[in-house]
Amino acid sequence: MGSNDHDAALAVVQATSVPIHDIGTAAYLSPDIAGWAAEWGWSNPFAFYFAGRGGMLGDVGADVVTAAFGWFAPSAVHAMYSEGIDVAGPTGAATRMAEAHGKWGEKHYGDIEGLEEIVAVAEELVDGLEGSALPLFVGWRDAARAGSAPGRAAQLMQILREWRGGNHLVATTAVGLSPLEAILTNEGPGQAKFFGWQEPFPDSAAIKQRHVEAEEITDRLCASGLAEALAEARYSDFEAGVALLRAAAP
Repeated sequence: MGSNDHDAALAVVQATSVPIHDIGTAAYLSPDIAGWAAEWGWSNPFAFYFAGRGGMLGDVGADVVTAAFGWFAPSAVHAMYSEGIDVAGPTGAATRMAEAHGKWGEKHYGDIEGLEEIVAVAEELVDGLEGSALPLFVGWRDAARAGSAPGRAAQLMQILREWRGGNHLVATTAVGLSPLEAILTNEGPGQAKFFGWQEPFPDSAAIKQRHVEAEEITDRLCASGLAEALAEARYSDFEAGVALLRAAAP
């Protein structure tokens, strides 16, 4: 890949990574998905999150899920994942999680013009990406996809969120950040507590630069993957499609 090709792919990655992340957050934290989870037997939406997302890895234990999630405190993963899989097992939870994202997309994306083309370019990218060292991404990619374009659009954004997240876990590990340090050097103590870590937290000011390095590595990894999976002529379609999906998300 030449420098011009890399620069073009990098620009797309940098323009779409935050919107894709925000779409996934909007879905995961939505009252819609919490409500459907409750109907299916998960009264605790966080238990559904851990079991449904972690269940994409298959019938595995909490230590495997902890390793794949990367930044959550192990105690939080063990508690929430164990509670969540008690309802329907790991694969049952994963099936429901994919269904929930499809239903969320059908609720929020039904009025987007040109949605089938957005789905087509996102699916072309997703299906062409390399999955080495990215088990959650591959697990989500292998899950059943919705038959409708709105449902599939939401699922594809989640799959791409896992792709970016997996690459970022590779990057934070590569620069020598522990899971807790990766959180503290990024979003800080408040996010660390949300991820289940207990105070007091160490001062991370001296290693803040490692987070910047990890973000740069993540961007490069994603840009290389995008350039291999998607023709440059499709970049603008993909970028515009992500912008439309982000604008329609609550």
